[in-house]
Parts: sequence; structure tokens; C-alpha cells
Amino acid sequence: MSLDPSYLEYPHRARGMDHGLYPWSNLFERPPLAWPQGKAVAVVIVVSCEFFPLTPSDVPFRAPGHMQTAYPDYRHFTARDYGSRLGVPRLVEALAKVGARASFAMNSRWAERFPLLAREIVAAGHEVIAHSTDMNGTIATGLAEADERALISGSLAGLEAVTGVRPKGWLSIARSQSWNTPRLLAEAGLGHCLDWVNDELPFRMATPAGSLINVPLNHELSDRQVIATCQQSADSYAEQLRDAYALLAGEAATHGGRMLPIHLTPYISALPYRIDAIEGLLGWLAAQPGAWFARSDEVAAASGV
Repeated sequence: MSLDPSYLEYPHRARGMDHGLYPWSNLFERPPLAWPQGKAVAVVIVVSCEFFPLTPSDVPFRAPGHMQTAYPDYRHFTARDYGSRLGVPRLVEALAKVGARASFAMNSRWAERFPLLAREIVAAGHEVIAHSTDMNGTIATGLAEADERALISGSLAGLEAVTGVRPKGWLSIARSQSWNTPRLLAEAGLGHCLDWVNDELPFRMATPAGSLINVPLNHELSDRQVIATCQQSADSYAEQLRDAYALLAGEAATHGGRMLPIHLTPYISALPYRIDAIEGLLGWLAAQPGAWFARSDEVAAASGV
């Protein structure tokens, strides 16, 4: 039996992408990108500050790391709370030791629960990225546009009320978007997001509401993926990130600036038997002459896209 010829017809087929958000380009054929002070690799550290309600809504899906056992799931709830109460301060201190500024992806309800800590993070020079309202605030196609718009605006308003700063960046839970998300983010006045991981340098998206820069935050370089999912040690995680830096620095020597994203989860990386490896990694990165610890908004601005 043969297929109907129309089965192979696709009206959006063309060289590169099948959508109009951005044109396709080869990373190694772009004009070289120059970071400030001639640095080779922008090290973008993103720390998740998340509040998990005791009851998952599962609409449109359950967030990674959410409650898993019968209600009330104190086992996982208190572990996440530990990350907020002890893990986040440990990571803030670790960053301060090496003079690194980072980006903190906050649920607005997390900021409301820990207002002093949220304001201390801002006072230390770190960036606040909007990360929905809480970990029930997931996005996927099928979520009503009005509900998604309200989720975005509620997150921004809540974070601004606590910290005094209106975020310019957005990270969706599980990096999940709907077909409407880029447009709604631009409509809300956001300048960049970190959801799309299909590149290693920032790129600009065009939406009907204006442009939006994507700063790729690759989940394969996150502690959740390497430590929690792949069950590797914190020392192995740190070694893999050093290897990644070495390769990117080598590419930067011939192809221009590169970016190393590091996504940290406080209840994973800031445990007593793992924080030493993270501090060691930060110290090693700080000693590299080509490393630039940069916030995601700084990278977006310096990329020139």
C-alpha cells in the first residue's frame, strides 16, 4: 500500500526552521561574539527558588520535583523547604566568596514566603528571573490564553511587590511553553527568556507583540539532570562542568565568546555533602582568566542580537 502524496506535503518546510520566530543559523558561521573585557566564556548561574504547594494541581502537568506520595507529602515538602531555608543562603554565600553575580529564578509565592531573603538576593547584585507564581503554575499548549497571561502578570507583580524590582527575564517551570508564550512574554514587557535550549548563545525571537531574546539554559548541565536524574555525584557534576568550560574556552579562541549555563537547585546542590563540590567548582571557575560570571540579563544585553 502506498501513501497518498499529500502525506509528504508540509506547507512550512524550508531551509532552517518551520516557524517565523527566528531564522536558523550555524553557531560556527556567525560573526564572532565579544564579551566585555575580552572574556572567553560567560558563566551564567541560575538558582531555582521554588515553592511547592502540598497539593499538586497537575494542570496542565505536574512540575518536576513536586509532591509524589500520599497527601500530606511531608517528606518531599520539607525537603524543598530545607532547600529554601538553608540551601539558598548557602549558595548565596558560595557566590559571594568568589564575587560572582547570578540569576535567581523565583516563584512569586517563594518571594512572599521568604521576603527578607529575596530582598537580600537583590541587594547582593543578583538578578531576579520570574519563574511563575508557584510550582503549580505550569504552562503548556491547552492552557487558556487568559490564564497564561494572568500567570505571567501575577508572577511579575508579586515579585516586584516583594523585591522592588520588576523582572526582565522569564524561566518557565520545566522550560515548558505554549504556542502563545513568546508573544505573551513580550506583551508583558519581558526582554528575555531561558526556556529554549536549542543553541549555546543568545538569539532573538520575533513575536507579534515585539522581540524577545532567548538565553539558552541547557537542562543537561543542571544539577537536577546530572545528580538527581542520572544519580551521579556532586564531584562528577563539578568535573563535567569543568570539562564543558574547557571545551567552550577552546572554541572561544577561534570562534568568539561562548556561554556556560549552570542551573542549580538548592535542595539538591546545597546539601552538606555536596556544597563543597559546588564551592570548589565556583573557585575553579573564578580562577580561569577567561571566565565572566554574568547574569542572564547581562548576557542578553552583551550578545548584541
